[in-house]
Amino acid sequence: MGAVIALFGSDSLSGATQVAMMVIAFFTTLVGFKNGISWLEIEQSIIASSVKTTGPNLIFLSVGALIGSLMLSGAVPSLLYYGLNILSPSYFYPLSCLICALVAICIGSSWTTAATVGVALMGVSYGFELSPEITAGAVISGSYFGDKMSPLSETTNLAPSIAGSDLFDHIRHMIWVSVPSFVIAVSLFLVIGLQTPITQGNQHSIDAFMQTLSQHFVISPINLLPIVLLLGLAIKKTPAFIAIIGISLFSCVFTLIFQYDVLVNFASSTNPAAIFKAMWQVLFDGFSIQTHNPSVDSLLSRGGMASMVNMVWLVIASMMMTGVLEKIGYIEVLLNVLMKFVRSTGSLIASTMATCLSVNIVTGDQYMSLVLPGHMWKSEFKKRNLASVNLSRTLEDAGTLSSPLIPWNACGVFMAGTLAVATFGYLPYCFFNLINPVVALLFAFMNVKILKRRKTGKTKNAQA
Repeated sequence: MGAVIALFGSDSLSGATQVAMMVIAFFTTLVGFKNGISWLEIEQSIIASSVKTTGPNLIFLSVGALIGSLMLSGAVPSLLYYGLNILSPSYFYPLSCLICALVAICIGSSWTTAATVGVALMGVSYGFELSPEITAGAVISGSYFGDKMSPLSETTNLAPSIAGSDLFDHIRHMIWVSVPSFVIAVSLFLVIGLQTPITQGNQHSIDAFMQTLSQHFVISPINLLPIVLLLGLAIKKTPAFIAIIGISLFSCVFTLIFQYDVLVNFASSTNPAAIFKAMWQVLFDGFSIQTHNPSVDSLLSRGGMASMVNMVWLVIASMMMTGVLEKIGYIEVLLNVLMKFVRSTGSLIASTMATCLSVNIVTGDQYMSLVLPGHMWKSEFKKRNLASVNLSRTLEDAGTLSSPLIPWNACGVFMAGTLAVATFGYLPYCFFNLINPVVALLFAFMNVKILKRRKTGKTKNAQA
């Protein structure tokens, strides 16, 4: 896997990594045969692993349709226009991080935040001629901080349920490491932004960008309605596939009313059948526009389910590899090896974090990186008289936050595809995701805010 990524670089996810995963699965299957495991058993394990990705794959495809329809409806162009008017290039990176954090806390979803507000902020960065890699890092940092601290988040509910802790105790315990990490991350984005040179040429590009948007779209606050509705559905915990496809269809109908000229230009006809065909095409093949402004064209010409097919291919290949590795016992052996390094509370938490990261790398599944280590280490935390919130916080610090940093992980695949930036491109700038585990380790080895169990079941600080 590492050799293929090194050889193909940023293009490895276009097929090379997928082939590597299937080759790994092939040779691992031969190891299984040697150890007396039949193909039927391995195949059943592959199927069991693949079933877990049905939901994410449906979301991948539906998000592709959503992005295309939001481009066509004028929602993203309007967000870009207002963002260029309101945001300052010098403060763009920290504000992007803060905006995504706020939205993610409200809706409890890093994916929805990135697919809506994140996409718009990526567009604004192109208008300002700022780094898309740093912007993607700011979007992901904010989105994952908000997701991690939101009681509406699936992972924030999953971690304490596995560890046996209370949801709000879990969130309060995460504050000690997450808030300082987030403050450091925002500060770093601020420093980078203040050091970014802003020239007159930047302003000319921004003016041309905004003029192009206003010439080809009807710019109005009403265009933001599809995004507002989507965020509202997310808050109400509407199933993601239903919400996203519903808003995609609504955006197409919305286009007929508020962006009819855009639709006619895209369809190259006023014929009703051609208009319907154009809207259908946006859902499966994405939106495209020619404005004679290359920056606007490259940014808005995107979306469609077809744009996510490569990501689905990656997830399927990843789950095939995972199914074989699980069946032959590779993951179990990997976890048992880590048990030998546990000597203290600090090393226990470090080993738990290493386990989460390892499972994330091997399985490519965020939820698996919480479930497997959680079950494995739960008894050890209890044996050492450590409160369950220590375990649940550690699962999130390592499992949740490392998931978008791994190219073949479903979260890494989603972020790279949605933000149109390679995983290794944005990884160095995901400051919150990188800093939070370090802060958590420092707290663990310094025995700061590590809670002990009380005989009554309550917890107390280890320093008390």
